[in-house]
Parts: sequence; structure tokens; C-alpha cells
Amino acid sequence: MTLDQLRIFVAVAERGHMTKAAELLGISQSAASAAIRALEEQHGVHLFNRVGRNIELAQTGHRFLPEAKAVLERAAAARNVLEHVSQTVAGSLSIAASLTIASYWLPRRLASFHEAYPAVRLSVSIGNTRQVEASVLDGTADLGLVEGRTESDILRRAKVDTDRLMLVVAASHPEIVETAPGRPDIRGLRWIIREGGSGTREVLEDLARREGISLADLQVFLVLPSNEAVRQAVEAGAGATIISELVVGRAVAEGSLRSVPLELPKRDFAMITHRDRQASLAQMALKAHLGADTKGSDL
Repeated sequence: MTLDQLRIFVAVAERGHMTKAAELLGISQSAASAAIRALEEQHGVHLFNRVGRNIELAQTGHRFLPEAKAVLERAAAARNVLEHVSQTVAGSLSIAASLTIASYWLPRRLASFHEAYPAVRLSVSIGNTRQVEASVLDGTADLGLVEGRTESDILRRAKVDTDRLMLVVAASHPEIVETAPGRPDIRGLRWIIREGGSGTREVLEDLARREGISLADLQVFLVLPSNEAVRQAVEAGAGATIISELVVGRAVAEGSLRSVPLELPKRDFAMITHRDRQASLAQMALKAHLGADTKGSDL
């Protein structure tokens, strides 16, 4: 039994899906399946029941899950002790980041972190805010980076940057009716939005609530899983969206998209960590490198 096998088992158990767990861990689906199969064969047990295309924990798996998680937490604690004793910033860091941050904000910062701390191995998984929160809670990720609200009070949260949001349409889009100066009629727009759990979707939901309506009252034409897909659909004239300036700033400057005047609140990019897990030297170095603002937080 190896720590890698335990990590894969926990990820599959938490998600109930082999492919999703493999994507989160950055491995192939076949590698994840082989690890589970080897663990079962080594000990002559069945940890999962295969139900159609899905899998669910068998009774043995339910009994084994808390023990596997406890071993992983003890292994992480042991690693932290050795790092603190040696005062060497080394080891590995697993980062879960929401899509906007992972695609547009994080890469250059991780490149410069690697220059400063070449002995630290970095891995990044991508999901929406809810998925990132779940990864930090279950220990799959050492830390998370999100732009949306988090719900669990077990998480510490610290601001690392601020993001500006924009309402954009294609350059060829007809003029937009306003209900008042600077207040476009959001009911009259056809919307392209991200999936539930994404930060930008939360912003549109908040905007609708301020107008006294719900998301269900809007003309949602298309729900897409990525910022790039949303941007391209809007550029093609499919409708309007609210999205980060990091994603569409160049397209607006080049004229393929048009920004619609609307006062939107800025949102924080935030680092989230688990309150009950001791931070390694590598984690503390990354927090400092990303400029995590611990004022008003307990990081």
C-alpha cells in the first residue's frame, strides 16, 4: 500500500467518479483504475461497487475511507516536521485554482516562484470555486485560489489580488436598452454564462437580485464550462456575458468585443487553506510570494 494509492482512493471516493478524480490528480483514468485495482487485489477486498458508468463505495470502502484520510494527513504532518527542522523550502505543493486565476493570473507567478524556490514541485488542478473549495476541504489540494465566495467556515481565506469584471457584447451587437443611465436592461439581453459554482455566474446572480429578479427571469441562451468558450461565443454575436477583464481586455482593446457601461463590484482573488492543517515551509513561501494579505484573516 502506497501513499499514491491512498490519495487516488480518497479522490475517487470523494467524487464517486474515476475520470473526475484522475483529472483532479493530473493522472490518466487508466492509471487511477490500475491503482484502485492493485489496492483491492493486494488485500483481497472490493472497495467500490461498479454501478453502470459510475462507482460507489462498498461497505469495506466506507470503513477504509477515514483511515486512508488519516494516514495522508499524518504523512503531510510528518513531511512538515522534517521541512521545519531542516528549514529547507522543498517538497511538493498541490494547488487547486479556479479557471480565471489558473489561466490568466497564476502562470507567471508560479514561474517566478519556481525561479526563487526550484526545489518545490508544483501541481495545479483547475475547477470552479465550489470544486476548489471541496479539494482543499478533503485534502486533495494543499491550498486553493478562488474568485468566488466560499461557504465552509473550516477554511482560512486571504486576499491575493483584485479583479475587475465587465459586461461585454460583440462589437456588432445592437445598442442596449437602459432602464436608467448606466443600468442596461438585463432582462432584454440574451446571456451566455458559466456553469453553477463559478464566480462570474455568482456575480450575475447578485446583479439579478439587485434588480429584484432571479437568474431564471433572464434569457440564458447558453451555459459553457470555460471562459474561452464564453468569450468566443460572445464574439460570435451569441449574446452578452459578465466576465473578468483578464479574459476579455485584449478583445475589447482590439475591437472584437464592446464593453457595456455598468457599475460592477470588484472581486477579490483569494487564497484558501484548511484551518486544521499545518502549513509547510513551501506553503508559507508561496503565500508570501503571491502576496496573501493576512490582515483581517487568520492565515
